[in-house]
Amino acid sequence: MPTDCIPFRETSYFSSLICDYLDEKSNLTSFYNRFPKLENFEAQINEKQDSFSSETRTALVQSLKNQYASVDVSEATQKNISALSNENTFTVTTGHQLNLFTGPLYFFYKIISTINLCKQLKAAHPKQDFVPIYWMATEDHDFEEINYFNFRGQKVQWNREASGAVGELQLDGLDQVFEAFASQLNTTTNAQHIKQLFKNAYLEHRDLTVAMRYLVNELFKEYGLVIVDGNDLDLKRLFVPYIEEELVHQTSFEKVTQANEKLNNLDGNYKIQVNPREINLFYITKNVRERIIETNGIYKVNNTTITWSQNEILKHLAEAPERFSPNVIMRPLFQEVILPNLCYIGGGGELAYWLQLKSNFEAQKVVFPMLLLRNSVLLITDKQQEKLEKLEVSVRDLFLKQNDLRTKVTKQISEVNIDFSTQKKHLQQQFNDLYKIAEQTDQSFVGAVKAQEMKQINGLEHLESRLLKAQKRKLSDYLERVTTLQDDLFPRQSLQERNMNFSEFYLEYGETLVPKLLEHLEPLNGEFLVLTV
Repeated sequence: MPTDCIPFRETSYFSSLICDYLDEKSNLTSFYNRFPKLENFEAQINEKQDSFSSETRTALVQSLKNQYASVDVSEATQKNISALSNENTFTVTTGHQLNLFTGPLYFFYKIISTINLCKQLKAAHPKQDFVPIYWMATEDHDFEEINYFNFRGQKVQWNREASGAVGELQLDGLDQVFEAFASQLNTTTNAQHIKQLFKNAYLEHRDLTVAMRYLVNELFKEYGLVIVDGNDLDLKRLFVPYIEEELVHQTSFEKVTQANEKLNNLDGNYKIQVNPREINLFYITKNVRERIIETNGIYKVNNTTITWSQNEILKHLAEAPERFSPNVIMRPLFQEVILPNLCYIGGGGELAYWLQLKSNFEAQKVVFPMLLLRNSVLLITDKQQEKLEKLEVSVRDLFLKQNDLRTKVTKQISEVNIDFSTQKKHLQQQFNDLYKIAEQTDQSFVGAVKAQEMKQINGLEHLESRLLKAQKRKLSDYLERVTTLQDDLFPRQSLQERNMNFSEFYLEYGETLVPKLLEHLEPLNGEFLVLTV
């Protein structure tokens, strides 16, 4: 399987903030704890070990056992759950929404990056154990973000009314989605496996949380992956002191606002990913997940008639902590409170908002994890690789915007030299001589020379542009083959991993797909992987 690696900055698909973070720019060092290098993990291990209690470990393990009570648990996963009782066991965590049938392909890259980093850490620190964690975003309420996946350029979509936390949604209507999806598949062994996987997950379980746990467990259980549902009474109890702090003192609003201002004042022109609210908590009941708002000492659930005084809401929190749900600002804190976690692995957007949170973690006296950009991959088939070679186009060229790609290829293969740089240089030399003459007369003649220079340079550039257009028309068949290949590998002019679903590749490669990815994804490599499969 030939591979190539491209620096993230050179792909043009990653923000300046993330590229500067990967380059360890000094202006960002105050926004993270330790950079994710293998040699930095020992200090992270020691810091987390000193702050993580045995009582929390006991509660975590019992909660996981309850969550896995009706799941076919592999020996590797069972071993990892039990190992979390030991003070020498730590986690590496990734998280994602409950996208239908896993959603975009990068879902796999997140989890495989997590599994592979645990292997690397075990090799480097044999006295400790490392457990890969997938955190299910069961408390999210944006159904439109998760109710579909793309298959062969079309949406496979689950249409229904939805409200409240998505993990609690009943699976009504997914039998129709299954029929529509299954009708697009053939009768190969791999296709039959895909159908059965979808059917078992979504037609034989009660809600989206249970369905997703089944699906991800089936795909990754042999690698010891542990799946965590944070929407859990016992886990929420561990977080009660931090919820109380948020309700009473609203510390996260102050700290994250300050961090955002600091980021805004840097020279990197960084985009702020999330903005905090005064209270960064939701209230959840059946079919409801709404913001908690405080005004003049009265706490209210937005868009409802539910209200409390401060004493009443704190009493309710003690009695029913499961009703309180962290938002994007507080969820990372919740995760790090209940897990002996060393590192969070996420996409560029996720890491961007994590970089806003360190000061809040410090205020709450919770260890801030190392932040690692997940592996990104472009999968290329042998046939596509052959086309690239015949067209004499490099993979790196395909990361260009399509018009830039067409221009570059046209200049490469054109028998006519489209670059007028030589002519422009010659023209400028001639005008330099004219300027010497002009300097011996008056200023108006210098202005006339300058105007004529601009006119002729613009004329050359216009001719160059017209010649380029003419050559593009002449080479249109060739360019069409190039852009068709780019469209196949970069659907919707975006990264493959953000659009395609694993099922398209599973149909071709079956059960060898995950092992192939496990073999080649190196989480600490820090570059975009191009992989011929």
